Amino acid sequence: MERSELEVLLTPEGLRLLDAMPPVDSADDVAKAVTRLRRDGHSPDLVSAVVGQARLRTRARVKFGDLADRMLFTRAGLEQATRLPIAARHAARFRDAGFARVADLGCGIGGDALGLAGLGLRVLAVDADELTAALAAYNLAPFGTDAEVRHGTAETADLDGVDAVWLDPARRTAGHGETSRTRPEDWSPSLDWVLDLARRMPVGVKLGPGLDRDVIPDDVEAQWVSADGSTVELVLWSGALARPGVRRAALVIRGDSAHELTAETDAPDEPVRELGAFLHEPDGAVIRARLIGDVARTLGAGMLDEHIAYLTSDAALTSPFVSTFLVREVLPADVKALGKALRERDIGRLEIKKRGVDVDPAALRTRLKLRGSGSATLLLTRIGSRRTAILADRV
Repeated sequence: MERSELEVLLTPEGLRLLDAMPPVDSADDVAKAVTRLRRDGHSPDLVSAVVGQARLRTRARVKFGDLADRMLFTRAGLEQATRLPIAARHAARFRDAGFARVADLGCGIGGDALGLAGLGLRVLAVDADELTAALAAYNLAPFGTDAEVRHGTAETADLDGVDAVWLDPARRTAGHGETSRTRPEDWSPSLDWVLDLARRMPVGVKLGPGLDRDVIPDDVEAQWVSADGSTVELVLWSGALARPGVRRAALVIRGDSAHELTAETDAPDEPVRELGAFLHEPDGAVIRARLIGDVARTLGAGMLDEHIAYLTSDAALTSPFVSTFLVREVLPADVKALGKALRERDIGRLEIKKRGVDVDPAALRTRLKLRGSGSATLLLTRIGSRRTAILADRV
């Protein structure tokens, strides 16, 4: 989004048109909306701004629900924003710690600040990009003086009167582009600056889930978060925001339910065992937190291979921290023989999962030439040095 686009949106005509727009989801929806608005005599700049925002609002419903219908976005800002239910969980930790005023440094379009303000906390939201800060101010406007937005950098923000800080360091270059800053020292603010602040006051910092674990300090709580099967973030909590005795946590959110596994340290894995009646795929947050062993023990399961994050058991137990499959049989791993075996079993719809093998599921599905009325899951993995194809059904 350019400044001129925001200026044309933030007019009575622009906001009225935007709020009256139906959902814009597809390219066909865009074309119809543009044609209609141009026919009604609106300028090309206004039409472009309104239709672009309407499409972003439609996409944003996944993260913000009905609240998206009164917000403004940039594409990059929406992609990087925390889902509102997750932001609310983070905000609850600040509230439960007894804090009243929280600074959101690197607030983006204001997703996390909305979670904080929505729980009654006073928020100071700061962003280094002037346009993004303006969008955050619009999105936080319903909270009045309880949500103050400033244009500035995290490093220069005045934290006088602030009890704790939430941080989401910018890991992209300026200008709302897609270029990533891959080195922590190049983030804005840098990871070193963030961790120094975390030693001086209570801090929660949102990072990518694949962060090198060697840079995580020993005195913080590291919480990996997954949502509907995707591992979306790692949050480091310091000071009073870190829970006593918790240094590793996996928060698994599926729909409206949430489950968390916590530990004081990485969990030792269970020994390898032969493939049993059930195969379990740990959630990505559990894998990142290295708590697979704790889950295995609750299932009476062992590792299928010491280097592969699959568990196996004979007991018909399930857990919110794994996806469980009932094993039908082991099939040939060779593509030609595998395709023949699947056709003989009348498998036409096949979910393909892989771990520890270099396979393109889409290309493999084409080569298998499936036909039939049945469905199943195929798990491709490695046990020792042997490639293995396991036919199973989701439990």
